[in-house]
Amino acid sequence: MSHANAIPTAATPELTLQGLRRTRPARQRRLPEPGLGEKLADRVASKVGSWRFILLQSMAIGAWMIGNTLAGVAAWDPFPYILLNLMLSFQAAYTAPVIMMSQNRQAMVDRHNAHNDYQVNLKSELEIEELHEKIDLLREQEILELTRLVRALSEKLDARS
Repeated sequence: MSHANAIPTAATPELTLQGLRRTRPARQRRLPEPGLGEKLADRVASKVGSWRFILLQSMAIGAWMIGNTLAGVAAWDPFPYILLNLMLSFQAAYTAPVIMMSQNRQAMVDRHNAHNDYQVNLKSELEIEELHEKIDLLREQEILELTRLVRALSEKLDARS
């Protein structure tokens, strides 16, 4: 795993709020544009993985079987439909790896997005902690000021009595 994709830990300088502010993960780290093969794999996977494809292929297989059954002795692919079986095996042999390529690329995109989400969440958490510290500091200063004012009022009241 490269350093650019590594998730920061307590030992990495990116864990600090300043480090996270410098990286701007969601805006700077973009995946490279998919190549022609990756785009083709995505298109094939989206078409083959659709109900439209399943229905069209089912209709074509049904037409093949009906045509060969009605043709009788003149059938181009008689009953065990060996040619149909060969064509479907050929289709499966080529579409399965293409679908795997598309899934691998999608998994890479998902990992990249999850890493960016983690970086943004981590930055938000550190920003919130920093805001809590500022609010705590303001409350502490306010309490000290109120305590000082109460003492001053007590001293004035004691002086009048």
